[in-house]
Amino acid sequence: MQFPSSPPLKNILIIKIKPIRRKQRKIFVKKAPKTRINEQIQAKEVRVINEDKSQIGILSLNEALSLAKERMLDLVEISPKVVPPVCKIMDFGKFQYQKSKEDRQHKSKQKKSEVKGIRLRVRTDEHDINFKKKQVEKFLEKGNKVKIEITMRGREKAHEHIAKKNLADFIRNISVPNKIEQEVKRYPGGYNVVIAPE
Repeated sequence: MQFPSSPPLKNILIIKIKPIRRKQRKIFVKKAPKTRINEQIQAKEVRVINEDKSQIGILSLNEALSLAKERMLDLVEISPKVVPPVCKIMDFGKFQYQKSKEDRQHKSKQKKSEVKGIRLRVRTDEHDINFKKKQVEKFLEKGNKVKIEITMRGREKAHEHIAKKNLADFIRNISVPNKIEQEVKRYPGGYNVVIAPE
């Protein structure tokens, strides 16, 4: 069996589809204020402090720069907001190193605390409640905050007063001294509260 031949196609339209390229937005990052040195200082007069922390006095910017160049050091703007700005003659590399060292020390001294979580149910057994209470006490002793959630399902949602009572009893039975940081709040699945060590 032979199929009838199709007539030749004369008017064929070919469309090229190019993907749309969208420009990616640049994320704006706020940088820390930059310390101005030498020619970057914009004030006409500056209060100059020597490298041994003694005051020289108020000088014009050109005089202060020449004084710093004579000593082979930099003129660093310490307090730019004061009129006239306070500048110190010092080694700028050493200044940056000291500043970064202080920042690292401040970071290491900061207290890092996590928010740990404990989840209870309205019908949680006494043994499980005691186990979870010990966990909360352990977290509080380590200095962490604890978020205690009590979840309700189905018909338990009709007895919200029981859930609130159970949550209050649980917090009352914790032996480690604590304070309520975030009051009892309702969320779709039940109630939660955040406590922290005193």
